[in-house]
Parts: sequence; C-alpha cells; structure tokens
Amino acid sequence: MTDTQTASAAEGHTETRRFETEVSQLLQLMIHSLYSNREIFLRELISNGADACDKLRFEALAEPDAIPQPAELAIDVEVDKEARTVTVRDNGIGMSRDEVVEHIGTIARSGTRAFLEKLTGDQKKDSQLIGQFGVGFYSSFIVADHVRLETRRAGTPEEAGTRWESRGDGEYTLADCERPEAGTEITLTLKEDADEFLEPFRLRHIISRYSDHVAFPIRMRKADDDGKPTDEWETVNRASALWTRPKSEISDDEYREFYKHVAHDFEDPAAWTHNHVEGRQEYTTLFYIPKRAPFDLWDRDARHGVKLYVKRVFIMDDAEKLLPSYLRFVRGVVDSADLPLNVSREILQDNRLVDSIRSGSVKKVLGLLEGIAKNEPEKYAEIWQNFGRVLKEGPGEDYANREQIAGLLRFASTHNDDDTQNVSLADYIGRMKDGQDAIYVITADNASAARNSPHLEIFRKHGIEVLLLSDRVDEWLLSHLREFDGKPIKNVAKGDLDLDKIIGEEAATEDAADDSAKADQDLGDLPERIQTALGERVDSVRASKRLVDSPACIVLGEHEMALYLQELLKQAGQETFSSKPVLEINPKHPLVERLRAAEGDDFKDLASLLFDQSLLAEGGQLEDPSGFVSRLNRLLLQEA
Repeated sequence: MTDTQTASAAEGHTETRRFETEVSQLLQLMIHSLYSNREIFLRELISNGADACDKLRFEALAEPDAIPQPAELAIDVEVDKEARTVTVRDNGIGMSRDEVVEHIGTIARSGTRAFLEKLTGDQKKDSQLIGQFGVGFYSSFIVADHVRLETRRAGTPEEAGTRWESRGDGEYTLADCERPEAGTEITLTLKEDADEFLEPFRLRHIISRYSDHVAFPIRMRKADDDGKPTDEWETVNRASALWTRPKSEISDDEYREFYKHVAHDFEDPAAWTHNHVEGRQEYTTLFYIPKRAPFDLWDRDARHGVKLYVKRVFIMDDAEKLLPSYLRFVRGVVDSADLPLNVSREILQDNRLVDSIRSGSVKKVLGLLEGIAKNEPEKYAEIWQNFGRVLKEGPGEDYANREQIAGLLRFASTHNDDDTQNVSLADYIGRMKDGQDAIYVITADNASAARNSPHLEIFRKHGIEVLLLSDRVDEWLLSHLREFDGKPIKNVAKGDLDLDKIIGEEAATEDAADDSAKADQDLGDLPERIQTALGERVDSVRASKRLVDSPACIVLGEHEMALYLQELLKQAGQETFSSKPVLEINPKHPLVERLRAAEGDDFKDLASLLFDQSLLAEGGQLEDPSGFVSRLNRLLLQEA
C-alpha cells in the first residue's frame, strides 16, 4: 500500500492510503460473490473479537504488570436504527497503528495476486475460493458502504489509539485518536438494502446460529416492552467452549459452525473427530478435515491450523508441535489440563506431555482418515484430491506411523484407463500375480510420461500392474517408503529387473532375452561398440529385459535420483550428484538391427540418437540439443 496524502489534524496524525490494485479487485469480487450470504459478516467480526480476547488473556498471563486484564472479557453488539449503524466492540488485545496496517484484513497480506488469478468471475466458484482464502474483516463491506474501526492496544496510553476508515472504494484513512478502553470497536454504516441487519432480533438469530459456541459473552442491549433498547446488557450466546462439552450434547450443526469459527472458513468441514483423554494425562482434542485446500497449503512456513489451550485459556494459534507438517491442513483445538499456563514455544520443544499429546493427536487424525477411506470412499477421494500430495510427505517425516500413512496413500495405476489416483497399496497387493513378491512403481514428471514409459512394455505385455507416480513429491516418498505389508517397493526404471517367477522361465527367455549369455551372443560386440561411441555418457550398455516395442531405454541405479528431478534441482541452483546411466537396448528392434550393420559416422550418429531419445523419454535434458537435431536431419536425408 502506498501513501497518497499525509496531514496533521486536530485529532492527531492522519494519512490517506490506497489499497493495492489486487486488494481492491478482490474486495469488489468478494462483495458480489458473497452477496447471498451477507449475514456471515457478523460471524467474522465476532470471531475476530473472540481471537482478540483470547490473545489478551494469554498476554496478560505472560506479562501481568504490563498488560492489565479487564474484570470480564466480552464482545458487545449494538444497533442504532436512526444512524443506520451496527457496532461490534471487544475489550481484547487491540492493535497498534502498525498492526492495523499489517493485520486488519487477511486479503491485505501476501499471496493476494496468486489467489486473485484463480478467481473466474463465476459467483458460485468464486465464493468457494474466497472461503478458502478467508473472509475476515473485509466481509463488513458486503453490508456496509462505510466502515470505521477504532482500536488501542492493551498496555498503551489512551492517546495511542488508531482510527481506520474506508468506503471500500480503493482507499482508506488512518488517524490517531484517544480511546479510554483498550480493544477494538468496528462501526458499520449499512447500505440501503441491508435494513434487515438493523433489527436486533435478526442479529440475535445470527449470533445464536453462528457464534453460540464462542467462549466469551456476546452481549446485546435488553429491549423494553416497546422493543426499544435499554441500558441493561444481556448475554446472547451460551458462552461455553464447545470442545469441553460432552459429544452427546453437541449437534452436527454446532460442530460445523465451530469449525467455521476456528478455521475462518466459509464452507462446512469434510469430517471431524472429538476426543477426551483421561489417565496419566488429561486433554481434549477436536480436529477437522477441511473440504477444500486452504490457499497457503504449500507454504510450509504458514501458521498451522491448531489452536492450543490450557484449561480453556488460549495459548497460541500456530502450535506446530502439536501436529506434524504433513498434517498442516488439519484445523481444530487442543486443550490440556496438565501444561503450565505460562507455556511457551521453548517449553514445547522438549516436553514429554506435548510429545504424548502430539502422538495421540496424530493417531486420532490418521484413524479418522482411515475410517473415511474404508466407509466413505467417495468422500475420501475428494480429501485425497485436495491433500494427497501433503500426506505423501508423511512417511519421510513420521517414521513411527509410516505403515499407517502408507495405507492412506493413493496412486494412479496401469490397472485403470485414466490417471485418477485411486489405487491403494493394499488394493495393489490384492491383485498381485502368482509369484510376484514386489510392488512395482514408476516415477515420471507427469502422468502421461509415466503411463507411456518404455519401461512398462514388458509389464503391459504380461498384464503385471504398475503404479504410476507423477507428483513431484513421489521420488522423495520412495526414498523413505521402501516396503509395505512386507512387500518391497520396486521402481521398474531403476536397477536390475527379474520377472522370471511371474512370467515363467520359457516366456522370459523368449520375450525378454533374459539369458544374458544368449543375448550377448546375439548382439555380438554391439554393446561394446555403442559404449565406445558414447564414451563417458554411459556406464555400460546391455541387452534389455524391459523392452518390447522401443529400441532402447535409460536405466538408473537402485538408489539414484530420477533424471527429471535432477533437472529440476539444477534449475533451482541445487548441486546434484550426476551418475552415468546404463543404456539398455532391444535386440529385436529394427533400429538396433540397423545399428549393428552401420559403420563409422553413421554408427556414432545412430548410437547417439538412441541414447538421446532414451534420455528425453526419462525427462532428462540434452547436453547438445543442436547436435541431436543435426544428427536426426542427416539420417532423415539419407532415407529421403
């Protein structure tokens, strides 16, 4: 945001600023896309107020002398029909001037441009995307044509207040002001078509529906016999932490609304699990699986979605020690009765209680996912589509639960006609052929490259299923997941290949030239001639057991990194260990027969072309693209 005007007024330092272009565009889209759900503005403002009260309670515990705590933390909602205003006021932590600029709305933060590119102009789709991004404070402009926010951070003098005002038309003003009480007050001047929100009973209904679970009193003025507001306040919500109540007393609708509060999401969750643990430790967990991936899912440094409470007192909202990174999409709360109230991130680092909570929490989440995968496969397919690539990080991060995580993984397969990732490792094992003792997989840069790899030719001919792995994380996954259910996982593009037990000795000899002595005799000195022509580009040349229709293929060592991944790392400026691959050739292919008869430069050109095309098929990069084109043109002209 850039300053366009700065002035000094009687009330203090005042300045006018313009929104960034992306923020202005997104604000307009949000207002129109969420028009049919206008009432959510009150839920969002109350949720922000509850967060502010939570943070004040925690900071007052950490620094009781610097930050005084009010006798009662509360959120007040007030209506003025004559002025056409709705005011939401809290006595929470408040904000400084700098914090107002930085934190007043989620959409004013980084990532706006990338998010904006996903918006289509389709009202229904856009509203779902906006829900993933976070509605937050700016939902006020759905019903208001003018918004004024006044705030003062707790522990600062009365004159340290800040006033923020905007009509949502591209700019806003900031001014210093005095505030006797710490906290935040937001006043909305409603649009002409928003009269319904000037009725107190309508606001009470919205609070009861969306915010009944908020753990702080939400108060409104009592009405007299004529329906006019009095000076007496009454609590509208139940004001009890939902997760502390017995599950039998909580309806599904209450669970869903609490999720929207804790996750700041617009949609219902896909699933949830609520548990209370007693014994040597006592703690409560309530975890949700979102229906859609949040916009910052791939930002591993983003705040995690689990809030930590100690005896119902909010401690922190990015407790990354409570769930591992591969479960960063999970939202919810953990409330411990055993941790000290002055717990800090340093205390969380090495704490047996926290380790025990983390272990139990992971098992609950994985158990929830297992139950959905078993009983509701269609729902799990949607969860996998959104969060599957994140779960694939699990076997490398969580050794103790590696087998359980592996059971949740889904892959594309040659068993299916499309590239949908819907085959589990257990499904694969159930279809393994007699004599097969390994799970066969192949990795590639994309789904098409995996399905059409020459390495699959012998498997396709004999009906042996191969799992197709084309996500960027898959190569890393296989380096940590070497077996499942006692069956080794074998990459068909790496190391030696022995299918004798599956396809039989006779078929192996006939179809794949498995007898090395016979293959060498058939090829004569051709492997040595090719290796001499290619020089340092290859480790060795040998007859292939993999190929049926292709003339040649590249084979890497058992533990070497795929060529496409090596290229990605090089482009990112990372050093990689470059090993020399093995070139396997198909003795029965016409190009190999022609190579056998070639001499001199023609032999070198053909040998290089076989190697280069094999390298390209594996996602590698040619060292001399122009040389490849020249050799190909020379051979094409010879045929003309």
